[in-house]
Amino acid sequence: MPKILSIIIPCYNEEATILELIQRVEAAEIAPVKKQLVIVDDGSTDSTPELLRQHASQHTLLLREQNEGKGAAIRHGLTAVQGDIVIIQDADLEYNPDNYAALIAPILEGKTPVVYGSRERNARNRLHSGMTYYAGGKFLSAATNLLYGSDITDEPTCYKVFDAQLLKSIPLRCTGFEFCPEVTARVLRRGIDIVEVPIDYFPRKKDEGKKIRWRDGIEAVWTLLRYRFVRDI
Repeated sequence: MPKILSIIIPCYNEEATILELIQRVEAAEIAPVKKQLVIVDDGSTDSTPELLRQHASQHTLLLREQNEGKGAAIRHGLTAVQGDIVIIQDADLEYNPDNYAALIAPILEGKTPVVYGSRERNARNRLHSGMTYYAGGKFLSAATNLLYGSDITDEPTCYKVFDAQLLKSIPLRCTGFEFCPEVTARVLRRGIDIVEVPIDYFPRKKDEGKKIRWRDGIEAVWTLLRYRFVRDI
């Protein structure tokens, strides 16, 4: 029986990119693995919900009335996951669904239950969203390695891939962008090595709709510190 890749797509006010992103996800070649798209609109105030109703009704749509944050959307999407593997896909066009095959390969081969797509490991990625974002990502990766004894290059990457049962077993509490450091911390605390695969990256800047802010970086650092010592991993 073919494996299923469940793709959780949290989105908030992405009317300019959501339909193209869905088309790219649909077109991504990962046969014989099948795809389940779980699209979670997190209380968008633009036309995103209506676009999804009109053009993506064949997929699993979860339309939330209020904006709660990326982490809350992912947790909600996880309740609808039917697949064997789960990947997180942002609704903008920064990440390339054509990388799916390489990202899920280590899990399919039984090498690891967790794969991160590393922007740092692809030498062709010459651009970033700005020095502040770039430096913040480097700092978070270094802090993760220092606190957890890991050796990853891109902790805040969007492309995080999991064995579905493993991800469902993690008692996530995140509501916002702290999903990334929380799930990273909990995985590493379980003694699981994170395998990194090079990925493409096409960054957008703040004036193009990038939503993460400096306070999210502070929250990420606090999350890494806090989950270094919690018991419920």
